[in-house]
Amino acid sequence: MAKKFERVFVIVLDSLGVGAMADSEKFGDVGVDTLGHISESVERFEIPNLQKLGLANLKPLVQVAPVEHPGGYYMRMNEASNGKDTMTGHWEMMGIRTMKPFITFTEHGFPEELIRELEERTGRKIIGNKSASGTEILEELGEQEINEGKLIVYTSADSVLQICGNEETMGLDTLYHYCEIARELTMRDDWRVGRVIARPYVGKRKGEFKRTSNRRDYALKPTGPTVLNALKDVGLDVISVGKINDIFVGEGITESNHSDSSVHGMEQTIAIAKQDFTGLCFTNLVDFDALWGHRRNPAGYAEELERFDEKLGELLSLLREKDLVIITADHGNDPTYKGTDHTREQVPFLAFSPALQGNGPLDTVDTFAVIGATIAENFGVSMPEGTIGTSILDTLI
Repeated sequence: MAKKFERVFVIVLDSLGVGAMADSEKFGDVGVDTLGHISESVERFEIPNLQKLGLANLKPLVQVAPVEHPGGYYMRMNEASNGKDTMTGHWEMMGIRTMKPFITFTEHGFPEELIRELEERTGRKIIGNKSASGTEILEELGEQEINEGKLIVYTSADSVLQICGNEETMGLDTLYHYCEIARELTMRDDWRVGRVIARPYVGKRKGEFKRTSNRRDYALKPTGPTVLNALKDVGLDVISVGKINDIFVGEGITESNHSDSSVHGMEQTIAIAKQDFTGLCFTNLVDFDALWGHRRNPAGYAEELERFDEKLGELLSLLREKDLVIITADHGNDPTYKGTDHTREQVPFLAFSPALQGNGPLDTVDTFAVIGATIAENFGVSMPEGTIGTSILDTLI
């Protein structure tokens, strides 16, 4: 098997867009720029390791200067799929182009027929059924759920059905069972949501409620084989960190690592880098999106990027000669924009290896699938039938 790099690390900074796509207005997004507006919104922003890799060369930033000799290659990527959500972005990275977007229920909540069936199957009266912040809906309805045995169901700007459950009074197994029922029901085309999410929490009264790390995502399976399947099928390691395993429903994954936070996800990635493996380590760092983008908190987002940058320095110091690191994102989520939805944006591509002979800008590409195609060529495996993407491996060598 011909391979140039023995180990590839793909790290997804969930929602770190770098500016509007040409068609962003069609998605209700005008002038969006996640990274640029974060840099403009805070007094302090120090990301020296991302800076060395060329992030500020790729994207002009108010507080971060470009460097004369970037450590790697960098470019912008447009999304070919019709969407701006987590699953669509990640699936495209590994070769799947999605043209029918997942259904959202932001404006009016879920249909009465779906709610009625979910109540019948769970035996609990549903409360909520609207688009809401996860922390705010707990403050509003948490006591009622606990005291009256009801079930909080809500959505967001994403294609998700989320169910809250108190770990002490409902129990995790019961919550997960309810989510499995909801996943079954929402397989219907007219109710087709991308993910059902279990949102466990602890606490007994307002002011005490706190979501825990026992979240579980029940996603739709990819619509066909991806590059992950191709790697696994020839005996390569495909190690997932964070919610990657949930996004791909275990398809093509050989080892899954659950993360409690984005910092924890980087610590896990660093630990994996200290081990021997041949193949791909695929990491998703969700806190950028979940904690700061959706909550419209640019200062928190900037601080999360600084924490990531520190851990990135640790990872870079451990890289072997035949390692390749790719840093990217799956969509935007401009914390200065209206509403709480994702934003349709270009995403960054930063590539670094101790073995790189060159550096600098690459031409913008029109699909995230360049990532999967490059990995496939590197390991000498064929792209699955129906997938998209053109490799840039020769450019990186």
